[in-house]
Amino acid sequence: MLYICATPIGNLDDVSSRLISVLRTVDLICAEDTRRIKKLLSRYEIKGKKTISYNDRNKERRTKFIIDVLKKDHDVALVSDAGTPGISDPGFYLVREAAKEKLDISPVPGPSAAIAALSISGLPTNMFTFYGFLKKKQGKREETVSIVKERNETSVFYESQYRIEKTMEFFAEHLPDRPCMVCRELTKKFEEIFRSTVSEIKDRIVEKKPKGEFVIIIGKK
Repeated sequence: MLYICATPIGNLDDVSSRLISVLRTVDLICAEDTRRIKKLLSRYEIKGKKTISYNDRNKERRTKFIIDVLKKDHDVALVSDAGTPGISDPGFYLVREAAKEKLDISPVPGPSAAIAALSISGLPTNMFTFYGFLKKKQGKREETVSIVKERNETSVFYESQYRIEKTMEFFAEHLPDRPCMVCRELTKKFEEIFRSTVSEIKDRIVEKKPKGEFVIIIGKK
């Protein structure tokens, strides 16, 4: 069985008993960053587990190895750096290839930064689009914001501390008056929530220069 395991997005207490059980019993754990999963394993005293890295750089080579392991009737857990694998990370590639091989795949549900942010946004959630990280190339960014303008629904983005200012400046240029919420470091010690219009939140972020991981939610017009 290939288990797709959601892990905490910050607070290590945000785990399910099923996740702990799966991590204790699988034969192999595949993680974007093995150092991060080892912190979780240590927190719950899970010892002696074989772990390997699985990321964008090695996903093709590692996928072949993991599928061979699964075909030998071993259980494998896939985890991302934080949250649910396959959401803005290379996990989708392994799932797709395992499905092609007709291998058993089971989700171990849990945290997702996008869903956590949506749940406290106060913005409509009956229809929303998750865009992941805004593309770096100007043409792709313009294409994305054009889609956001056309669709009368809530839009969700991820962003890093290194690009949050430029991204909010870009959104403020195109969607200045849209209702917006930006979450910083969800579930962590320095969790912070900004609520206002896109342009006003942009000004606050440029002024404060906050660090961490961000979820940006932009409301419909």
